[in-house]
Amino acid sequence: MRTLEEKPFWVALQQAPGLGARRVLQLVKFFGSPRAAWQATEKELLALEGLGKAATSLIDWRRQVTPEKIMAKLDSAGIKVLTLADEDYPLELKRIYDPPPVLYWRGSKLPGEELKIAIVGTRRATAYGLKVATELAGGLAAAGAGVVSGLARGIDAAAHRGAIRENGLTWGILGCGVDVIYPPEHRELYHQVMDHGAVLSEYPPGTPPEAGHFPARNRIISGLARGTVVVEAAARSGALITADLALEQNRDVFAVPGPITGRYSQGPNELIKQGARVVTGVADILAEYEADSLWNLSPQESRVEVTLSAVEEKVMDAISVMPVHLDTIIAATGLPPGEVNTALLQLEMRNIIRRLPGGFYLRC
Repeated sequence: MRTLEEKPFWVALQQAPGLGARRVLQLVKFFGSPRAAWQATEKELLALEGLGKAATSLIDWRRQVTPEKIMAKLDSAGIKVLTLADEDYPLELKRIYDPPPVLYWRGSKLPGEELKIAIVGTRRATAYGLKVATELAGGLAAAGAGVVSGLARGIDAAAHRGAIRENGLTWGILGCGVDVIYPPEHRELYHQVMDHGAVLSEYPPGTPPEAGHFPARNRIISGLARGTVVVEAAARSGALITADLALEQNRDVFAVPGPITGRYSQGPNELIKQGARVVTGVADILAEYEADSLWNLSPQESRVEVTLSAVEEKVMDAISVMPVHLDTIIAATGLPPGEVNTALLQLEMRNIIRRLPGGFYLRC
């Protein structure tokens, strides 16, 4: 219930001009909740280190809108909202360095616990690249995996179409609002992706597809997926940015080899030289995860009921989706440090919480 009550404040903060994802998380962490951050006094906001001009922008924004009206507008447009505090926020994405605090989405199914693979590449794909992307995506979908891409021209579109052809799951991550169809010729594909998964964006509805949005969008593509496949890409391209982000996020990177004379083979061929896994068919991707039975199960089958001890319940009450320091957990529980540390270890081993550098913990 508390998560539902906080959702409008997450969205109102996220839509504040000039604030950005990292500052939203900074505010929530400092004040303890989105509601407390939204309701902070002007003096508190102006005094907060690192906020700068964004504090004035937020103060002005609060005078113009109310969280309730923002949510009503989204609801009337049929746009759903997912926040970092929601249980169905994708676990893989929650674990990256800078997860989007709010995701807007339209469609039939959010990314869940299935294996998810990103397929990316150039917008100016060759016939070879389009064929490979379509076949790889189709093979992944037929095996029960989901396909993540950016709904752009070229390789992205081929990947979505390959998954849809096999009646599989696919998700399109946009660099604009989810109510903006870009490129415009993808209107039919946009609706097909919604029927077979969802379109998602961290940008508020109505946001146009500006060039600066796409590098940030790429971290969501790679962050959602266990692995990223680069099919065709020039030596300098957005697809290679996505591959770099995947490596930073401790994800697998795959590359499809191409002719050494081809401009759009330069990117994947260079990735292979740097150690990316070579893909000559869908089996090369699936082989990396054949020992991982989780992705082969439905969400109902893969969830295990967790029973917590009284001590573990107290510790869990002190931990949120935002990083919390060990000292704060001990103080909040009132338990001896030894008991808290033992409970934290048990919870971490059961993948209920995650330990971060510096003595911080967060919920998985």
